Amino acid sequence: MARFLLDIAPAREIPAFRRLWLGSTLSMLGSQFTVIAISLEVFELTHSTFAVGLVGVFALVPLIVAGLYGGSIGDAHDRRLAGLWTTVGLFAMTVALAAHAWLDIRSIGVLYAIVALHSFAQGLNQPVRGAIVPRVVPTRQLPAANALFQLTMGSCLMVGPLLGAFTVAGLGFRWAYTLDALSFAVSLWAMYKLPPLPPQPGEGGTTSRAGLRSVVEGFRFLATRPNLRMTFLLDLAAMVFAMPRVLFPVLGAVVLGGDQLTVGLLTAALAAGSVLAGIFSGTFIRINHHGRACAAAVAGWAVCIMAFGVVVLLASHGWAASTAWPLTVSCAVLVAAGVMDSVSMLFRTTILQAATPDALRSRLQGIFIVVVAGGPRLGDAVLGTGGQLLGPGWAALGGAALCLVLTLVLVRAFPGFLRYDARDPQP
Repeated sequence: MARFLLDIAPAREIPAFRRLWLGSTLSMLGSQFTVIAISLEVFELTHSTFAVGLVGVFALVPLIVAGLYGGSIGDAHDRRLAGLWTTVGLFAMTVALAAHAWLDIRSIGVLYAIVALHSFAQGLNQPVRGAIVPRVVPTRQLPAANALFQLTMGSCLMVGPLLGAFTVAGLGFRWAYTLDALSFAVSLWAMYKLPPLPPQPGEGGTTSRAGLRSVVEGFRFLATRPNLRMTFLLDLAAMVFAMPRVLFPVLGAVVLGGDQLTVGLLTAALAAGSVLAGIFSGTFIRINHHGRACAAAVAGWAVCIMAFGVVVLLASHGWAASTAWPLTVSCAVLVAAGVMDSVSMLFRTTILQAATPDALRSRLQGIFIVVVAGGPRLGDAVLGTGGQLLGPGWAALGGAALCLVLTLVLVRAFPGFLRYDARDPQP
């Protein structure tokens, strides 16, 4: 049975990774407090859902810009120092959020500014942090290490917003932001305890310099490496055409239950799938053909979302006397979709870490962050428009079907991806 369960060997055997994992887990949980608190505070100040939506805009643009530049910093400087200083920047922004609440500065402009700066610091930090992991974890243990991160991420996404809402309701915005700031203490400690991680020379024996030219070099490298490029294309196919989260509010209000609890259940179902995948990650982390596993997981995601669309269509046309069974089946297929998404993410992340030369890892991680952050936002626009024109059921079914077709086309166009073997990682 142990063979099918989560492999905790990286956390048990590698102190540096254990500290990074614990710090990341606590800061991720704390950040969920801030996410829910900011949304609630903006709505309290403005009584406008449009104003709440603008929070995402102020967060996304700095994250994309800083993500690319942060990657060039991580490849040009000691990653321990880069990770430490960018974590300090994140900590400073969480302290600023707590300070504005304790000082009772009720200004929407101040909130938007802090959100933008926080997101910029996060964009600088994440590429460096992602490139540190393969420097402290042996390649053979990367799948297990990424499974640990996937498990904690899913768990935090599932329980974090709920705990954050309870904190805001019981203690107010001040303590929600303060708890997030305190959660960064372990993350700072983990970065401080890392050994020096100086930049590795690339081709020609030289190290890169941070800046636009370095970012362009990362894109050029990606353009010539089909296996790495496939990980990005498959993720875009899944997130742009088959991420149904934008449909959850209308489904909760009209089709599957009629209240906000339904929206919460649908959202939690996806996160629960990620948690299940993490718990039983021993089932697949020993697979060596990562390309096949990644493509199969994306195809499985598309099939699950297609099933979700069919259930929504049936419920929309009154095929059920109550909303109980459509809601139950919808949650079940979304849990399965969450499993597929987590498996896909695990193998895409591992391929990116293992097949990228260390001299370029931070820059590729920066591009990865842009895709991960921007893809779902584009998906919100695509499925939101589809839901308005066709209805939520047809939007989910059609978008997922297109995702499945694109996956098959990509696999046919890049057959070498199916031959990718973790024992001989080729970019």
